[in-house]
Amino acid sequence: MIRFTKMHGLGNDYLVVEAMQQGPPEEKLPALAKAMSDRHFGIGADGLILVLPSRAADFRMRIFNSDGSEAEMCGNGVRLFAKYVYEHGLTREKELQLETLAGIIRPRLRVDGGVVTSVKVDMGEPRLRRSEIPMKGPDQSQVVAEKLRVAGRQVQVTAVSMGNPHCVLFVDNVERAEVATLGPAIEHHDAFPRRTNVEFVQAVSEGEIKMRVWERGAGETLACGTGASASLVACVLNGKTQRKATVHLPGGKLCVSWSAENNHVFKEGPAAEVCTGETRLDETL
Repeated sequence: MIRFTKMHGLGNDYLVVEAMQQGPPEEKLPALAKAMSDRHFGIGADGLILVLPSRAADFRMRIFNSDGSEAEMCGNGVRLFAKYVYEHGLTREKELQLETLAGIIRPRLRVDGGVVTSVKVDMGEPRLRRSEIPMKGPDQSQVVAEKLRVAGRQVQVTAVSMGNPHCVLFVDNVERAEVATLGPAIEHHDAFPRRTNVEFVQAVSEGEIKMRVWERGAGETLACGTGASASLVACVLNGKTQRKATVHLPGGKLCVSWSAENNHVFKEGPAAEVCTGETRLDETL
C-alpha cells in the first residue's frame, strides 16, 4: 500500500510520495510511476515525485515522468515539493535546499497563516553550450536561432538547459502552434541524445510571453517551470524580451527573471494540494 498526495502547479500535476523512512523498491519505480500516472487505470498525473532524505541538502527529490522515465528536475515539481514538506510538517524552514539530478535547487516559500501561498525558486544558471544541453554538434557552440530539419520541414530552434534539456521555437500564434505533431518529432530527434522538452513561444511584448510545452516523457502539459525559465532565456538571446517577463501558460502564469548580476534564473508561482489517498498499484507490478 502506497500513500500519495496529488498536487499541481498551474495544472501540471504530480503524485507526491513521502519516502523519508522507506519508499517503493527501486526496481519498481519506473513501472509504478507509469501505472499511478495513468489517467484511466491509475490515479492520473503528469508524473511521480518522491520525497527522500539527503546527505547533501535538506531533502532529495526524484521525479519520474508518466512514461516511467526519470527526469533531472522539474520547476513546477520543486514548488510542489517545497509546499509539501512545509505543510506536512517535515520542516519549518522557509528557505530550502533540495538535491536533484540537476544539482542543488533553492526554493523560498511565501507563507501566510501556515499555508504556502507561492514559491520562488532559484533555478540556477542556464546552460547554453551545446554539450551541456545536450545536443549534437560542436561542443562549445550555442544553439540560437539554428535551423533544424524535422518532420519534413525546417524550423528555427534555440536550445537551453535548465538542468534538463529544452528546445524553444518561436511562433506567431501559440494557440495555433503544431504542438501535437512537432512536439514529439523534436523530442525524439536524433540531435538530442537524451531527448528534449519542446516549448512553443509567442513573444507578446518586452515583458510578456505566451507558451505551450511538449514535455519529454509526458506529452503536452498545462505548465512547465523549467520550460518557462528556458523560454525567457531564449527570448533574451533572440532579442525578443527584457530579462524579466510574465509567462502565460494554459494553466496560469509564472513570473520569471534572468539576473544580470549572478546569471541565475528565478521563477515564482503557486502550488496547490488536491487530495490524499492510498493505492495498491505497487502490489500488481
